[in-house]
Amino acid sequence: MRGVGGPLLCIGDLLSDVAEGDSIDSESLSPPPPPPLSSLSTSSTTNDTTQSLSPSHLHHLFQENYSQLKAALEGTDHSWTMLTIKLCAALETADKLIQTANSNVEKLSEELEALEGIMKRGDLAIATAKTIQNTWNNKDKPSTRK
Repeated sequence: MRGVGGPLLCIGDLLSDVAEGDSIDSESLSPPPPPPLSSLSTSSTTNDTTQSLSPSHLHHLFQENYSQLKAALEGTDHSWTMLTIKLCAALETADKLIQTANSNVEKLSEELEALEGIMKRGDLAIATAKTIQNTWNNKDKPSTRK
C-alpha cells in the first residue's frame, strides 16, 4: 500500500519507486560497479574490517563514502541508495571501533588501578623495611651516654 502525503515519502514508497525505476531503466543504465569488499561492512565482515582499521583511517573512510554519496545525489542515477548503505556501514564500523577502543581503555584503566595498588603496597613495604632497619641500627649502636 502506498503512503499518502505531499513531499514526505515513506520508505516503502521510496524503495518501490527505486525498484520501478530500476526495472524500467535496467536495459539503458549500466549498474554501478560493486564497492570494494574492504570498504563494505556486512555482519560477516564487520569484525574483520573493524580489526583492520585504525582510528586514523576513520576520517578517510567516512570522507570517501560521503564524497561518493554527495556526487551520486547530485547525479541522476540511483546509486545513492547503495552509497547510503555503504556510508551507514562505515559509520557502524566506526562505532564498533570506538566501542572496542572504549572497552580497551576500561580494561587498561582497571589494570592501572591494580598496578597503583601494587605500587602503594610496595612503597609501604619499603617504608616498613626502612623503619625496621633504623630500629635495628639504633639498637646495635652503643649508647654514648655514661
